[in-house]
Amino acid sequence: MRGTSGASLAAAQERFEPVLRSAGADGQTLGEQLFAVVAALDSSGPLRRSLADPSRDPEDRAALAGRVLAGGFDERVVDLVTGLARSRWSGDADLADAVERLGLDAVLASAESRGALETVEDELFRLTRALVGQREARQVLSGGATDPERRAQLVDALLTGKVDGVTLTLARRATTHLRGRRFVATLLWYGEIAAERRRRLVATVTSGSVLSQSQQDRLAGLLERAYGRAVQLNVTVDPAVIGGLRIQVGADVVDSTVLSRLADARRRLAG
Repeated sequence: MRGTSGASLAAAQERFEPVLRSAGADGQTLGEQLFAVVAALDSSGPLRRSLADPSRDPEDRAALAGRVLAGGFDERVVDLVTGLARSRWSGDADLADAVERLGLDAVLASAESRGALETVEDELFRLTRALVGQREARQVLSGGATDPERRAQLVDALLTGKVDGVTLTLARRATTHLRGRRFVATLLWYGEIAAERRRRLVATVTSGSVLSQSQQDRLAGLLERAYGRAVQLNVTVDPAVIGGLRIQVGADVVDSTVLSRLADARRRLAG
């Protein structure tokens, strides 16, 4: 989100954060209710457009949101969504995206309240790595034509009893509510949000061989000095990488692998 929508989301997050800190483990319930709001917005274009219509009076939009949510939602969720309806959005889809992001913040905050946020972040990353060679499973989990309940059952079979409850909730959501995304990409996004809550950047590192702990510590130190923030390393070993490292931090990519240098040499020769 950028511009007006980004500013509106940031303001909502600032207002919501004290609520999440006081909610503790109850944040998961708030998050799941916000996900239900996302589903309602996604399924009803007229409602979504009415709540984000810049030509409509902000208080009128807020009153509409309040009527829609009356009776079935926690008052903290109602207060948050009515506040979002008062805000300005670049497009109606941005409103639904903002509610989803706040739902994720709430669910992750519930894990944070009991000291499990790092565990959830690690489990999300490990799940994405486990699916690297599982093309059929990835297709099923990302397949919009596949029944969502079947996709949820596959996630349950893979994870129930093996991961934190928040990890399971997020993995189920990632496959049952695709919202135009792929399953693995969504899990990676969730992991980035978890890292952000821990005030860490995520550096995804691909290496041709296993990095020792001392090598990982040195790399983390270099990146932390470069970015001025703590960095969470997620290291993947790919035998196809002959040498060097590929490091991605957000939109920044540093690729020093042998394959990358060979590809660059070929491009220069072709030019």
